Amino acid sequence: MTSSRMPRPRTCRAQQNFTYLALSDMSGFSAQSESSCLPAYLCLVVKLLTCRNTPGRPDSLCPTNSAAAWLQESQASHTARVSGEPLSAVEVQDICDRLREDGVRLLSVRGCRLSDRDFGRLCRGVAASRCLAQLNLNLGVVSSIGRASHLADALAANRSLQTLFLHGSPLLDAGLEALNPALAAHPALVCLDLGDCLLGDVALALICGMLPPDGAKSGLRELTLSANPRISTKAWARFSVAVAHSSQLRVLNLDYNPLGDQIAAMLAVAVASSRTLEVLDLEGTGLTNQSAQVFLDMVENYPTSLRVLVLAENEVSPELQQQISDLLSEGEEDGREAPPPPGHAPSSPLQPIRQKPLPWLPHSSKG
Repeated sequence: MTSSRMPRPRTCRAQQNFTYLALSDMSGFSAQSESSCLPAYLCLVVKLLTCRNTPGRPDSLCPTNSAAAWLQESQASHTARVSGEPLSAVEVQDICDRLREDGVRLLSVRGCRLSDRDFGRLCRGVAASRCLAQLNLNLGVVSSIGRASHLADALAANRSLQTLFLHGSPLLDAGLEALNPALAAHPALVCLDLGDCLLGDVALALICGMLPPDGAKSGLRELTLSANPRISTKAWARFSVAVAHSSQLRVLNLDYNPLGDQIAAMLAVAVASSRTLEVLDLEGTGLTNQSAQVFLDMVENYPTSLRVLVLAENEVSPELQQQISDLLSEGEEDGREAPPPPGHAPSSPLQPIRQKPLPWLPHSSKG
C-alpha cells in the first residue's frame, strides 16, 4: 500500500533554551494554510519567525527564487533553509562556514540538488558544528548508499543534533544499516523521521534498538515511520513489543502503512503499557471497527498517557471515533488536575508536544 498524499508537517519540541520548528515539508506553506494545518501556538511561532527573519514579508517561510537570497535572509535567525533548489559549490561553502562557526541551529535543504562532492562537504560541516539542533534532508537528498555513509560519519562526530528528518529518502535497508551505528550511539538525538524511506524488516529491527534509553542516552522521543509498506506484519509485531517494553516515545507516526487490525490491537497494548506515549498516528492503516473497539476499551478502562489518536481514512465509524475522542478529552482534563508522574517534573526539558493537545485529529487534505 503506498501513499498518494503529501507528508504532513511534523513538529518537534525545543530541547534547549531556544525555540525551533521541525519544518518537515513546510516550506511551501502560505499564510492562508497555516491556520488550517497547524495548532494555534505553532502558527504563532511561525509568525514570530517570519517577523524576526524578514520584517514586513508575510510569505517569508515560502521558497524564494534564489537559494543565495534565502541563505542571506536567514543569517540573523541561526537558520539555513533552502527548498527544492540546486545548490552551487559556493552556496554549500557558505553553509559549511556558518556550521563551523556555530552560526546554524536549524539546517534544511529539503529536496535540494547538489553534487556528491558538495554533499560530502556539507556533512563535514555538520560534523564540525557544536550547536546544530535540527537537520532536514527530506525528499531525496540522501539518494545513495555513499551519501548515507557520509551522513553516518557526520553523525558519529556531531554531539548536538536532536532532530533528523530523512522523509522521502530512498534509504532501503542497506542505507539504514549504514546509518544505524551513528544513530544508535548519538547522545542527543531524540526526534527521527524515516517516513517513505523504502524500509523493510531489517531496518525496522534496527530501529527497535534505538528506542530504549542507554546510559546517558535518553532514547527516541518522537519517531515517524509513515508509508513504509515493505515492512511485514511479523516485523510490525516485533516493533509493537519493543514499544511496549522499553520505549520512551511520546510521538509515534505510523500513518499509511498496511498495519491492519491485528497490529493495531498490539499497538493498543503497547499504548496501555507506555507511561510516555501521547500521540499515535494511524491514519490510513487499514483499520476497522474491530481494532477501534480495542482502543476504545483501552482508553475507557485503563490509565493512559495518550492524548492524540489519529484514525482518519480507516473503516472506522464516526460514532466510535467520537467515543474515543470524548474519552481522551476526559483523560486530558483529569491529567491537568493530577500531579505529574515521577520523572516528569515541570522543570523537565521534555514537555508535551502541544500545549493543548487535541484528543483526535480529523484528516486534512492540506500539507
